Amino acid sequence: MNKTLLALASTLAITALPQMAHAEDPPAAPAPAAAPADPPIFSIWGFDLTGYIDVGYTGLNGRGAFNTTPNGPGVTIGGPDRVFDFRRNSLDLHQVALTLANQPKEGFGGLLNLTLGKDADVIAAYKTGPSRGDGCNLATGQSSTGSCEKTGYDFTQAFVQYATGPATFMLGKYVTLAGAEVINSTADSNFSRSILFGYAIPFSHTGFRASYAVSDTLTLIGGVNNGWDDLKDTNSSKTAELGVSFTPIKEFSLVAQIYSGKERVGGLINTGPEGTRTLFDAVATFTATDKLTLILNYDYGKQANASSATATGGGKAKWSGLAGYVNYQIDEAWRISLRGEYFDDRDGYRTGVAQKWKEATLTVGYTPIKNLELRGEIRGDRSNVPAFVKSDEVSASKSQRSVGLEAIYKF
Repeated sequence: MNKTLLALASTLAITALPQMAHAEDPPAAPAPAAAPADPPIFSIWGFDLTGYIDVGYTGLNGRGAFNTTPNGPGVTIGGPDRVFDFRRNSLDLHQVALTLANQPKEGFGGLLNLTLGKDADVIAAYKTGPSRGDGCNLATGQSSTGSCEKTGYDFTQAFVQYATGPATFMLGKYVTLAGAEVINSTADSNFSRSILFGYAIPFSHTGFRASYAVSDTLTLIGGVNNGWDDLKDTNSSKTAELGVSFTPIKEFSLVAQIYSGKERVGGLINTGPEGTRTLFDAVATFTATDKLTLILNYDYGKQANASSATATGGGKAKWSGLAGYVNYQIDEAWRISLRGEYFDDRDGYRTGVAQKWKEATLTVGYTPIKNLELRGEIRGDRSNVPAFVKSDEVSASKSQRSVGLEAIYKF
């Protein structure tokens, strides 16, 4: 770890140390009832408008892109090696998110979620902007037809719903069930997104979803979607989703889901071979104390008829990964989050590089006022091959390091 990372880690540790000294104090008296939520900034016809602004700085010691020829002479710059924070020395407006929602427990409702900013170009669904798989390489700014046309906005969710008793039905565009992390920055504990969030699972779906609360502890979910990350389907086949949420005790929850359906093996394009793509995702959450939360996320996916030259088993590409989180709330203002991950992209289908990729991230969060959180982060990534393009763009490394600073304001 270089001197910059050591300095940041020392600063964060020294700042948090006085708060951590109280961790062994006697348990506090029960907290009073939560205060009523702040009123929305705008309401119309029962729909409330809320949102947040996410600004962040990323300092990478590399190019922020994958080397797709790790075993060849020189380097070939591929796609981004991080999800949102892939620009090596940059202050960015990541997201301005606006959500207009009315979701009653009975009757009709709906939700419209607009995302503005740099992150919108990453999550934009097929046929709405230069998405991750829409022929646009966000690391180089180029596509097969020339430069990428970046829109800077994405309607991340737009659906109508109907709820009656234990059942809820949704029709439109909505975020995926898979993963421990989400697009909404305020709901994540780290600044940088996980490997699994970016490379193992989809971002969103368009279709029909239904959920049924069997009991207070068990909910079943099913749906039919166009596919992964697309508004307009790329073929005539649909992707099915099946999910379950189980909370046997208040301290523990387990959610699991399966996606399966034929997808274009070449990504979000309208031509080319198809094959069944299947994903299994599971997230277990254990609330050990009112301050300590442990999370474990597992993913396994496979794509039939994959065209990767390194794919085995009759052209079937596979990927899998595991992520663990330790989140500790020191006091009302300070918290820390530690994340560790392992991702096996054995055929290079998801990242463009056949590799085994690990990362570790430490994030410190500080909330000086109610609606504002400041985050400081250090992260180290390592691959078993020279997967990360260096800043000189002519050589590659097996490792990459970064620091991050973020400010999120909710309104």
